Amino acid sequence: MKRRTAASLLALGCAPCTWTAAEAQLRIESASQGEGVVVTAFADMQVDPRTAWSVISDYDNLAEFIPDMQSSRVVQRDGDRLLVDQAGHFGFLFFQQAVAVRLEVVESPRQHIVARAVSGNLRQMEGRYALEVLATGEVRLSYAGLLEPEFPLPPVVGKAVMRRVMTRQFNALVKEIVRRDAAAGALPVPR
Repeated sequence: MKRRTAASLLALGCAPCTWTAAEAQLRIESASQGEGVVVTAFADMQVDPRTAWSVISDYDNLAEFIPDMQSSRVVQRDGDRLLVDQAGHFGFLFFQQAVAVRLEVVESPRQHIVARAVSGNLRQMEGRYALEVLATGEVRLSYAGLLEPEFPLPPVVGKAVMRRVMTRQFNALVKEIVRRDAAAGALPVPR
């Protein structure tokens, strides 16, 4: 990948933006790059790394908890290589734009996921999610991605809309990891 950046990815253009909860420490930074937006993010969470992996690789159900995503489905799988079709929209006030993309995804199970757009109405979309167990026992989810649309964006607010969408999506991913981990911990232990 030439440049590492963030997509899918899910606050209006905050750079840096920090959100703290009992369950996670989150930091997101975004910046303009040419006609696109680069996002880097990480979240440190007290969760089972298997849960974190199951959420970030749950392609067929991402639209259930990722804002602005209407559908996501695996259309082809060959071992750790997949093609995933996703559809959604960018929107803010009067600006609404449909987005459709086919991603080529390469997984290194429980370590990282690299995705890049191979078709659709995004000129460029590249992203990398990585999981790391820290010395504290926390799990760090890192993301770096770039999003550059093929369609024209409204001046002034266009890149802010992209940053907002990408930030909301990363936040939603973290919240779903924490939610699923808490739900798994609440289940009775089999005897």
